[in-house]
Formats: sequence, structure tokens, C-alpha cells
Amino acid sequence: MISLRATMRGGRGIEQSRHWPRHVVDQTSWRRAIREISKGQGDVLSLWSDGADVHMAVLDHESSDIGIVTIECPDGRFPSVGHMHPPAIRLERAIRDIYGFQAHGLCDTRNWLDHGRWGVRHPGLKPEPSDAAGDSYAFLAAEGAPLHQIPVGPVHAGVIEPGHFRFSANGEVVVRLEERLGYVHKGIQQLMVDAPLDRATRLASRVSGDSTVAYALAFANAVENALEIEVPERAIYLRALMAELERIANHIGDIGAICNDASFSLMHTHCAILRERVLRASHVCFGHRLMMDRVVIGGVADDLTAEGESALRALLSEANRLIPPFIDLYGDTTSIQDRTVGAGHLGSELANQYGCGGVIGRASGRSFDARRLPGYAPYPDLSFKVGSAHAGDVDARIWVRFDEIKASLALIEQILDKMPEGSLRIESLPASSETFEGAALVESFRGDIFVWVRIGAAGIVHRCHLRDPSWFQWPLLEAAIEGNIVADFPLCNKSFNCSYSGHDL
Repeated sequence: MISLRATMRGGRGIEQSRHWPRHVVDQTSWRRAIREISKGQGDVLSLWSDGADVHMAVLDHESSDIGIVTIECPDGRFPSVGHMHPPAIRLERAIRDIYGFQAHGLCDTRNWLDHGRWGVRHPGLKPEPSDAAGDSYAFLAAEGAPLHQIPVGPVHAGVIEPGHFRFSANGEVVVRLEERLGYVHKGIQQLMVDAPLDRATRLASRVSGDSTVAYALAFANAVENALEIEVPERAIYLRALMAELERIANHIGDIGAICNDASFSLMHTHCAILRERVLRASHVCFGHRLMMDRVVIGGVADDLTAEGESALRALLSEANRLIPPFIDLYGDTTSIQDRTVGAGHLGSELANQYGCGGVIGRASGRSFDARRLPGYAPYPDLSFKVGSAHAGDVDARIWVRFDEIKASLALIEQILDKMPEGSLRIESLPASSETFEGAALVESFRGDIFVWVRIGAAGIVHRCHLRDPSWFQWPLLEAAIEGNIVADFPLCNKSFNCSYSGHDL
């Protein structure tokens, strides 16, 4: 095996990159890294461009090191990672749409984010006939008889973000599912350019509204790593408190929603009530139900008052009382078990190949959790058990969610018991005339969020890249639904609960 360190040894180190090293490598080293990743020796944490070069963040399995390798693209081309490592395909298609860089050897050259309706093109991307004609997307063909296609979306019933699902089915059995996303593209990476840090933090927290704390924390950690900011200890604990409240609210909501898609409305109602109590406690503690804009660079915006702590203690007592009966209600109801056990199976091989995080990965035997690896404060000082299962079906993903809820409740109790005194944020950010880079990996309720940022003088963001866990989860939903009936798609989809908005940069 050639480790990540060996791959970068011949590259040129970037001194401005802090926390995790970044090296500019030649095509030989870039291709070597791709080969090792394709053999399962490492995970691609993200793949992106800054408009000049292409960067790849990699987790090396042997050393557990994380590093960033960069390849220069003077001719607008770079060797495709997706050619040998499929999880990178959609990221490379997005790079092409946004920056015009072509991944040489990429098997799928269709547009991903750009649906032919943007009206503007990146200077490096030549106009194509499809631009004038609008959307001419060609879905992949499924051959065989008798097959028929079922198009769903992008507009859906109820309050849901847009996404198109093209089913090829033999009767009721799904033979192939192909997704098309990108309908909620907001251009956040471009909005980040030349933004001051306070505005950039607000933008980051709005990438995916259900993960506003996790995104703000990932962005703040990346900036703080770049500027070598030491966050007050009390603020670190308050951040973790918010993150665990966010995790609990989403997992409870997901369990209820999965059950509702199987017409088990009683569980849905119980979960909705408890989720609402979590949101109300969050509002009492931090003045906002989703705790939006409460994580800031260098600390937090609000303190936990005695009233807030009292509300949290009451919530812990109630949740610890209610969760065991919820578990019994789900586990003892055979009608819901008939729908969830065996449905939407995702094997461990695919979960590992895609570096799939969160509940989806853990339900298929991949135990990765960014709170432990690479780890970040205050989690090394806290005790918690990561949920795990191996069945890889809808049922397993529900049980892992129950495990996550119990772990987060225990973490909140530890955080409250260990909460240090002190300031909430640093008084002023360090001034520098130089450019620095930083990166961070933070665990959201969906899985690991990766953020890379380059900061110039006066605290202005030059470039920023944010990668949602859904980039490596949406493709696996296509695999999980194969062989299931069409009517089970809502169950499988909700058990994944990937983000549309977070996926679209």
C-alpha cells in the first residue's frame, strides 16, 4: 500500500494550509492516490475546485490521517477520480457545471447542477447547444421486457424540496432508480466569495436548514483552524449542547416520518409531540427553535441561563421516560415490522466504498463518526456509544436512530454536568495580512459535514467549499431501492432522509 503521506511526499506543501496539510501534486501522484482509494485504502471526504485548481480531501485508513491533495488545471482538465471511484462522479459533474473544468475519463458527462437554464456560463465553459434549448437531460436506459417508467417530481405533494426520481419497473418491482437533483441550487459557494466572516457564517448555516448548527459549527471550526483561534471552553460545550439537541430533534422526527409512510400514525404522533418539546426547549435555551445563528466565529452568541438549564433537565427526564415505550411500541408492532424489515437493503461493501456516514453507514456496519475520528472538542472528554447495526435495511436505520437518541441524551446530561464557567466568545478576531486555509469535519445528524475555507486579509473569505453527507448517500438510495416494490420507496427514501438543499451547494 502507498499511504497518503507517501503520495504527498513528492508534492509541494502549502504553508498557508493549517490543521490538515495540503500538497500540490503532479498527475502521476494524483493518479496514484486515485488507485489507492479505489482499492479501499482511503475515503474521499470531498472533491472540489476553487476556480483555479482541483482539490481532494482524503482519509487514509492505515494512518487515520486526513490530507488534501491538489492538482493544477492550466488547460481546464484533470484526471477523473470518478473513473475508478464512483462516489466522485457527481462531484466532478458539479465541478464542470460551476467552473468548467473537465474530468478526463469521466464516464458520465451530463450536467448535474446546471439544468440548461442558468442563463450565464463560467468563462472557462463554452456554450453548448443545450443551453439555448433548455433542459435536454437524458436519463439512463433500462432494457428488458416488460419494463415501464414512472417519473416522480420534481414537484412533490406536501412540504418537500424538489427532486426528480425516474423509476424503471417490472410491474411493481423497481429495476432501476435514477435521481436528478440540483433544483434548489443557491450558488452558496459563489456567494461566499469576498464575503466577510459574519455573513459567510450566516450563509453556511443556511446550506441545509435542518442542520443549521452542524453547518455553522463546521464552518466556524474551519475558520478557527485557519486563523488559529482558541475558542473559550464554555462556548465549546454550548456548541456541543446545541448540536446534540439538533441531532435528537431530527432523529425523533425521522422515526415518526418513516412510520407514517407505513401508515403507523400512532408512532408518528408520539414522535411529533416529543420533537416539538425538543424544539421548544431549544428556543428557551437559545432563543431560536433551530438555534440558527447561535454559533459564531470564536464562540457562541447566547449563554445558557438557569431557566434554560432547568428546561433541559426537564426535557431529559421526559425523553428518558418516553423513549423506552417508543422502542417497545415500534418493536412489538408486527404490522410496521412487516414493512421495514428487509426493505431498502444497503450492503456494507457499498457503504464502505462510498464512505457513507451517519445512520445510513452505521446501519450497514460502517461505524465512522466524526466526533471520534478525527474528533473535535469537547467529545474526547465525553463518553458516548455510537449506534451500529449490520442488517442495512429500513428497520436497522430506525434502531440506529433510537441508539443515537439515547447517546445524545446521555451526552447532554454530561455536558450540563461538566459545563465550565467563562466567556462565550473571543473579543476580537486576529488580524492578518496573509492568506490562510483551514478545514474541518463535523458530525451532523445525517453524517459528516466537510468544510474547507481560504481566508484573506481583513477576514474576507476568498473561497469556501461545503460538502453535505448526502453527496455520498443519495447514490446509495438508488442501489437500496432495487428489487423493492414501488410502494416501498417512501419508506426507503425517508429512512435515508438525504438533503436536497445541502446537496446542491
